[in-house]
Amino acid sequence: MDFKLPDIGEGIHEGEVVKWLVKEGDVVKEDQPIVQVMTDKATVEIPSPRPGRIAKIHAPEGKTALVGSVLVTIDDGSSAAAAPAQATPAAPRAVPAAAAPTGVQPHAPANGPAAGGVPRVGPGEITREVVRAAVAAQAAVAQPQPGARKVNGKVLAAPATRKLAREMGLQIDRVLGTGPNGRVTKDDLQKFASPHAERPAPAGAVSGEVPSPAPLVSSAQDERVPLRGLRKIIAEAMHRSKSTAAHFTYVEEVDVTDLVAFRTSAKAVAEQRGVRLTYLPFIIKAIVAALKQYPYVNASLDDAAGEILLRKSYHIGVATATDDGLMVPVVRDCDKKPILQIARELDDLANRTRAKRATRDELRGSTFTITSLGSLGGLFATPVINYPEVAIMGVHKIMKRPWVVKDQIVIRDIMLLSLSLDHRVVDGAVGAQFMNRVVEILQDPKLLLLE
Repeated sequence: MDFKLPDIGEGIHEGEVVKWLVKEGDVVKEDQPIVQVMTDKATVEIPSPRPGRIAKIHAPEGKTALVGSVLVTIDDGSSAAAAPAQATPAAPRAVPAAAAPTGVQPHAPANGPAAGGVPRVGPGEITREVVRAAVAAQAAVAQPQPGARKVNGKVLAAPATRKLAREMGLQIDRVLGTGPNGRVTKDDLQKFASPHAERPAPAGAVSGEVPSPAPLVSSAQDERVPLRGLRKIIAEAMHRSKSTAAHFTYVEEVDVTDLVAFRTSAKAVAEQRGVRLTYLPFIIKAIVAALKQYPYVNASLDDAAGEILLRKSYHIGVATATDDGLMVPVVRDCDKKPILQIARELDDLANRTRAKRATRDELRGSTFTITSLGSLGGLFATPVINYPEVAIMGVHKIMKRPWVVKDQIVIRDIMLLSLSLDHRVVDGAVGAQFMNRVVEILQDPKLLLLE
């Protein structure tokens, strides 16, 4: 039988094959995990729908497969296993809502690391019934002909293709798609625009054929590592952010001597309640107070609609280093939670993120992001905005330094903060005022009692 990529969530039309857990010739059992597939925000282990032998793997590691395209042929003793795979994948068809897998949610704007983060969903959360229902539904659908195709009223195309269409001034729903399932490709856009080549293109638009980058020359001792999985997601998110947002960074130094003393005295109380109290919960509360005063920093720019979206929730993402790369768990509604509750949730989220047990919802939806190098040192950094947010705060090492207090040189605890902003939305003066408010609170932590 030809086993196709099942429909594992509404709005998800494709996934990248991260790792095959079996090889051709292996004998597999029913429900045995056979492949890891990464969708927009989740990596899922997909089990075999039935026992048999792996006859042929059609989607190699690193390939992006559409829902309904053949992943693998399993020889289960039936005549179907001997039939060759179709070149054109079957159209995706939604699995009934009652059978939708736990942990995979509808598509939302990417929350990439500095973006983003990618959770790992256990194989038990994609049930045998879901896989069988998806395979049965796909097998019942006739092969589509090339052409423009809509899913849920939206033309089927990759986000990068949609962005290119906007830059070229094209209405993507007028473009005939020649890709799998009628998907609109970059080549389709270029062919559609070619009769109007004399029309001036917007700044940054691409016209004509885009040359492929020349391969890098390597030596015998060099090692080549495929850019795939989470590393590829991070690379794409960082490139999207830097090529879209107009970055500028504002840096300020903070005398946190009183905060250090306040946190030291509160640590014992927190430990009695089973909470590990770091500086981040205090910084989060200070940032939330400043976001309330300067709402354009707690915003996103909807490029497609040409609108600034002022967020009314305060969901703070905290970039977390993992073995696979940078991920961003989110503490929600920080304006409504006390410091100890934020500390408890933050510690739990960070631990589960590093253990690859955070859910997809816990790794998306932030309105503002913090990235902390903590004790790793360095003076300061210029962090990359977690697009489509418009701001990210870099928190750096606390160091004892000579400081002038009332005309006297004394030793104080000093920390640097670096704030990267999207200049399309936030002016320099607003960014400076926002930072000054954060600094004011951190230098006098008693002000947190008023929040």
